Amino acid sequence: MLSPRLPALRAAASLTCRSLCSAAASRPGQAPDMAEGNPLLHVSNVRNRLREIVGASTNWSDHQQAMAERVSLASMLARSQSQLPAKRMKDSFLEVHLPLGSEPALREKYLTYHNTVRFGRILEDLDSLAVLISYSHTYNPALKRSPLSIVTALVDKIDMRQHVIYPDCDIKFTGQVTWVGKSSIEAKMHMSQYRDGAYAPVLDATFVMVARDPGNKRAAFVNPLAPEGPEEERLLQEGEANKSRRVELSTASLLKVAPTNEEQKIIHDLFLNTLDANTVSFRSRVLPPNSVWMEDAKLKGLEICHPQQRNIFNRIFGGFLMRKAYELGWANACSFGGCRPSLVAVDDILFQKPVEIGSLLMLSSQVCYTQGKYIQVRVHSEVFDPLTRQHSTTNIFHYTFASDRDVPSVIPQTYGESMLYLDGKRHFNQTLES
Repeated sequence: MLSPRLPALRAAASLTCRSLCSAAASRPGQAPDMAEGNPLLHVSNVRNRLREIVGASTNWSDHQQAMAERVSLASMLARSQSQLPAKRMKDSFLEVHLPLGSEPALREKYLTYHNTVRFGRILEDLDSLAVLISYSHTYNPALKRSPLSIVTALVDKIDMRQHVIYPDCDIKFTGQVTWVGKSSIEAKMHMSQYRDGAYAPVLDATFVMVARDPGNKRAAFVNPLAPEGPEEERLLQEGEANKSRRVELSTASLLKVAPTNEEQKIIHDLFLNTLDANTVSFRSRVLPPNSVWMEDAKLKGLEICHPQQRNIFNRIFGGFLMRKAYELGWANACSFGGCRPSLVAVDDILFQKPVEIGSLLMLSSQVCYTQGKYIQVRVHSEVFDPLTRQHSTTNIFHYTFASDRDVPSVIPQTYGESMLYLDGKRHFNQTLES
């Protein structure tokens, strides 16, 4: 039932306008606004809210029946975007708290062996929050359940504002819808951490969500967005610019068009640098000093997708996929650089198709570009059907890591590896520009 949902969402939003409590925190990492008794939206309750909105169940068998019954909600969908009322950005604003400092028992889920925060868990929280923000934008108080199936289409970018996330300090997520298309939604989120008496920014994230029909088969219309004031106009224009940039990058993809003249010269110079001076043969290649063949900079993993990892639509949770891909990419960067790397940015995570429960998920991590202390890692995710022997790509992930020392250069040998190298270089340059 959704009857208590709207007041709770609005209460969570209104709390952001309230000043912090004057009482001092009982611990250095405990924020005053997370003191016991405050009715804040807890991160552990986000997925419960989503289940209420969709009508999902935590029980596996009941959940399957609930999803089958959602097909009947198709008649509630708008036939055009003009039928839907425009929403303000503040209508979707949410503040969610992760009280690592206030609730020590919660810390175990997020803690690493080295007493840092598992960033993969943060990715899971961001993904759930982006979905809830999108549902807040499309909320219709006349409906008990939302007929929309809102899923993550793309993680446009995640920029780290600081590289240390403390495991014993409270964390706050805020976010809202900043741009909409006919069936797509851009949600911007910010994460900050309470330390030394104030919240400090940790990261900025931009997710692109898509709305589908109750059966998650066809696109569905979402409410238009009505900006208020110059700041919201700026955010809306930025969303339009992001869309144009994504279209431009897709058009210039190396899977569609040849490398530029400058990129072709880079690949040829790399080839010349690996020629054996004694044989001067196309087939004889020599690895330059302080370099690693790209073929030797891989790390692979396999996941069996159990019902425990399902999302509210009976598919594998996108946050789980992001967490597993990030951990594999980090491990690859760690082994390549010989130290524990820090994350600089995440960009262009593309969700090409959903992952079904019971799938064999194969993850392949590749160091595809390096420069100085930076390591660009690409993780390819695919589903393998052991009966048909077919492989289907589901996701592509891109991560930029920083080492505490200069790392070896990664050198491609084949044309395919050269394209991966150039693609990695493009993503790295885009990270530097942002």
